[in-house]
Amino acid sequence: IYLRPENAQGEYVNYLNVQRSMRAKLPFSIGQIGKAFRNEITPGNFTFRTIEFEQMEFQTFCKEGTDTDLYEYFKNYGHQYYMDLGIAEEHLRFHDHEKLAHYAKAACDIEFLFPFGWGEINGTHNRTNFDLTRHQEYSGQKLEYLDPETNERYIPFIIESTYGLDRTVLALLCEAYDEEVIDAEKNDTRVVLHLKPSIAPYKAAVLPLSKKLSADALKVYEKLQKDFMVDFDETGSIGKRYRREDEIGTPFCITFDFDSLEDNCVTVRDRDTMEQVRMPIDEISEYISSKITF
Repeated sequence: IYLRPENAQGEYVNYLNVQRSMRAKLPFSIGQIGKAFRNEITPGNFTFRTIEFEQMEFQTFCKEGTDTDLYEYFKNYGHQYYMDLGIAEEHLRFHDHEKLAHYAKAACDIEFLFPFGWGEINGTHNRTNFDLTRHQEYSGQKLEYLDPETNERYIPFIIESTYGLDRTVLALLCEAYDEEVIDAEKNDTRVVLHLKPSIAPYKAAVLPLSKKLSADALKVYEKLQKDFMVDFDETGSIGKRYRREDEIGTPFCITFDFDSLEDNCVTVRDRDTMEQVRMPIDEISEYISSKITF
């Protein structure tokens, strides 16, 4: 059994089929997510280095001469992507390869500052037309692109931008995880996952102050479920439930109390600041939507 060490080659041998099916003009990209396998000698650092992992990637096919600009574009795109996910710019850096692979014209990694040091989470490579040329040579199948504007045929250059999904998730967890001291004298601390609200698994949690209020609180939960992934927790003290939601990165906790039965309002607690605001139930959805924009 042969286990692929990278995802790219499947996209290369199919590029002409995709181009013809989509009637795509250069430059165009094929995106893919899938598993890759490596015979790592020293796997370790949790999920950073494993023998089986998930990759996300773009393979962009372009005309020679436009490759350098596209290479720079995808380098910067990857950098901005990680900042958009919530990683601080000072925890990211570019690492240009001094020694290039035989097929590469240029190569650069984006590295994240993990607790164990800098580690690669993204790679951008100018692979020239090496891969398609070799596939054409050994398969006997023409892989040339017919340029509709110039009527010339040529083998495209490829700009590869690949993201390690497992490493990206690990980087986000390392970036977001915090142990905050609330009150040093009382030895009161909390574990909180400061995930960007747009990527938090749950956008909010509905917490009835008492189990006697669960039926009414469930109505709020069911209403919000139509718009977001929402958690519902009625077990334990309200303080412990806040802490549980902090640990999994839920940005907002919505407390349904006895006053809610009278004024039709709830208390919304912010995960990061722990500040609370009172608002009408009908305004919760709009409030959360405004806070979780990517």
